[in-house]
Amino acid sequence: MLLRRFKRAARRLPFFLLLVTSAPFILEVLIHIWRYKVPRPVAKLDPPFFTSCQEPDVAAERENAVFVMLARNQERVKAKKTIRSIEAHFNKWFNYPILFLNDEPWDSRFVAELNATAGGRGIFEVIPKEQWTFPDWLDRDAAKKGIKEQGKAGTVHAGQEGYHHMCRFYSGKFYQLDVLQKYKWYWRLEPDVDFTCAITYDPFVQMAKHKKVYGYTIALWEVGRSCPSLFHATTDWKELRGVPSSSLWNAMMEASWIPFPFRRFLSWIPHHDAYGDAWSLCHFWSNFEIADMDFFRSEAYQDYFNYLDKKGGFYKERWGDAAVHSLAIAMLADPQQVHHFEDIGYRHAKFYQCPANAPEGQIPGSSSLAKNKPWSPEIAGGIGCRCECNGKKGRNYQTYCLDKLKQPNTPKTGWFS
Repeated sequence: MLLRRFKRAARRLPFFLLLVTSAPFILEVLIHIWRYKVPRPVAKLDPPFFTSCQEPDVAAERENAVFVMLARNQERVKAKKTIRSIEAHFNKWFNYPILFLNDEPWDSRFVAELNATAGGRGIFEVIPKEQWTFPDWLDRDAAKKGIKEQGKAGTVHAGQEGYHHMCRFYSGKFYQLDVLQKYKWYWRLEPDVDFTCAITYDPFVQMAKHKKVYGYTIALWEVGRSCPSLFHATTDWKELRGVPSSSLWNAMMEASWIPFPFRRFLSWIPHHDAYGDAWSLCHFWSNFEIADMDFFRSEAYQDYFNYLDKKGGFYKERWGDAAVHSLAIAMLADPQQVHHFEDIGYRHAKFYQCPANAPEGQIPGSSSLAKNKPWSPEIAGGIGCRCECNGKKGRNYQTYCLDKLKQPNTPKTGWFS
């Protein structure tokens, strides 16, 4: 009897020893994961500025702001489409200037037609050559060779030299343009964009009033192979400068389930930091952004950009400005300083956001809105103003990472609880 008990105990011993040995590692992993938990605020930090149409206040004071579109002469038709859309849905009431940027001299037909479309508010500038080229310290031949190899590998846009210049330009050099120095706010436009809802309030005024620094419509996943070392370089800078992690930063992260010290080996994998934790690749899509340029002109942001620039990743890889902006916002801005314009209907390429129209909020008798097209049916819970798109399907890609980024700004009773 004693012998049988001893044998049974002996058989259980390996499991017991395994449990005792692994318990500290399991506990450490659970504590590590808990540190990345995003707290839910008791009140929503980022509600829409308005949830129905407003009578446009054409006499109200404006912010020091400008629209910006980077375009080429051959994109004249697509550029006109965008300007017609933003004029019809917003700027015919608020009359902000529109800055057109080109890396080549402007064609006279482009200038004439776009200025007319913009109601005479067009400004046409050529980007200085030194801001649209390879940096002096970079081996230009090696960079060109690397770009060709990226193109052959099939990475989206990575085989286009101009695209690399554009990413670097929008990531840092853009904010240093002389023509922009007198402005504080900008709203980025792209050729071939549709705005599908009336925007009857001034987003610049509301951003300033609510102390926001960055606004977006769409968040999605970055193309991972375009920037395999960007996150590692970013976290190196973050640690070097002693930047603390915010809830927005944690919302972009995926904490490793591998125990210390083994997870450090994951640092060799793309999109992981030196400690083995990963960036989810979730980022704000910068094709639409309304932002306070003082944030991007700040010493901290410019130091971050220059650090990245010296790494050469804008050419050795295809570091996109959307990813750079997003990681910087997550590091250097508070979650409540970021605004999701969920009431703005927007389409670019195959991606779109389409709000549902607010019930009894369309002001059918408004003389200011009379020329706007008939709107889609109103839907309970809708917040849109005269949206022409079908609000029953708010986004065409339901796997967007938008929910993850909104979580720090969402209360326990919110959509994503």
